[in-house]
Amino acid sequence: MLKTKIGLITLITVTLACIIAVLYEFDVVGFSHEFLMAVRWIVATVLVVNALFKKNLTTWILTCMILGIFVGLDFPNLAISLQPLSKGFIKLVKTIVGPILFATLVYGIAGHSDLKQVGRMAWKSMLYFFCATTCAIFIGLGAINLTRAGVGVDVAHMPHEELPAPKESMDEHVLKSLPDHVHPVYKFTSFIRDLFPENVVKSVADNQVLQIVVFSILFGIGLAMVDEKKRKPLVDFTESMSEAMFKFTNMIMYFAPIGVGAAMAYTVGHLGVDILKNLFMLLATLYFALVCFLCLVLLPVALYLKIPVKRFINAIKEPVSIAFATTSSDAALPKAMSAMEKFGVPRKIVSFVIPTGYSFNLDGTSLYLSLAAIFVAQAAGIHLSFGHQLMIAFTLMITSKGVAAVPRASLIILIATADQFGLPTFVIAAILGIDELMDMARTSVNVIGNCLATVVVAKWEGEFDEEAPYREDTEELV
Repeated sequence: MLKTKIGLITLITVTLACIIAVLYEFDVVGFSHEFLMAVRWIVATVLVVNALFKKNLTTWILTCMILGIFVGLDFPNLAISLQPLSKGFIKLVKTIVGPILFATLVYGIAGHSDLKQVGRMAWKSMLYFFCATTCAIFIGLGAINLTRAGVGVDVAHMPHEELPAPKESMDEHVLKSLPDHVHPVYKFTSFIRDLFPENVVKSVADNQVLQIVVFSILFGIGLAMVDEKKRKPLVDFTESMSEAMFKFTNMIMYFAPIGVGAAMAYTVGHLGVDILKNLFMLLATLYFALVCFLCLVLLPVALYLKIPVKRFINAIKEPVSIAFATTSSDAALPKAMSAMEKFGVPRKIVSFVIPTGYSFNLDGTSLYLSLAAIFVAQAAGIHLSFGHQLMIAFTLMITSKGVAAVPRASLIILIATADQFGLPTFVIAAILGIDELMDMARTSVNVIGNCLATVVVAKWEGEFDEEAPYREDTEELV
């Protein structure tokens, strides 16, 4: 009864605060800074009390996200000084990635010795990834051509941040010596080359997810070919290791509210809110396009496969909120794998599809890159034909593989592509200020898309546990 009353008080308080904020932003009522600050911290107090009574990790994560926003608005210098906490959380999560991928993949392959299923999962996953990212690219192109957010934008008078310079690699030296018509061939073959790890320890240290996946699959296949007596000790070891790593994940997630709150505080304290007014149309177009992708592509897929949507949302809300606040899919990977396993997807499918999707199923990133590239052209007054736009979009889809693990790495891809197609990079410098806010949304969609992909492949394989989403223990994923 008391918990219900607190929930009602929280709802009323947040609603009133939202009304006050809207009235102030649209200059209907002129509230003082002190009054607004008092309202924010009354809301913060109510949210903390609500979280204390609910005793739920998701509630704490969302509460700390809002607290982070308030700290960023009212105490920007303090907020910026909290950044090491968010960096520390991401580093802590990244320690899990290599061991959990290796253990779950090797056990999934060698523990069942079904090598044909590995092949089936590979082509089914790739087919789904290709269809999903293609839809994302076309929705991104459609949205930016519909809103024309870049037309008339005065980028010359906006604050410009220093662009990260793409590193000159050996491949770029080779490309300069080759004629243009063979560049796509060389880029494709160099991508294939980079799939294979030179040293698996180095791949783990550098967080090269796809290289870890390739090594683990090959190791698992090799182990599956060994006779039972010699295979069993390693299979048992990887099973124990995967179980231990999932427990390790659960422990780390108790630090998530602090890491997530610190990340939000830094973002708001560093950027402020004025930057939103200059580039609101671009930000709104991206969020609108991502919502369209969720509603027009992912939701119909879920409904067609009769996936319980509400329970699926409940299952993924923690990894998605972590991805949103930290702007790194990597930070959400262990929790996403754990959540999908509890949702009813077999571990062998989860451990194959999610890590592979981190390189090949970047729905949010693909949509953003196609949208941002056309925005750059619009802001610079350059007209691009539909065919030229498609060429840019598909180039971005190929070059964007593997950027999910690194926050804001898609900027490097966008800059390199702009140079390649003769688009001015000074426009990118102008939009860099809100890139982190855009990164939050596209990273969240990346995680949602990969979580759904595991269910799609599990359903396709006929191995999805239909009862798991309705079990009581899936209500709490901690």
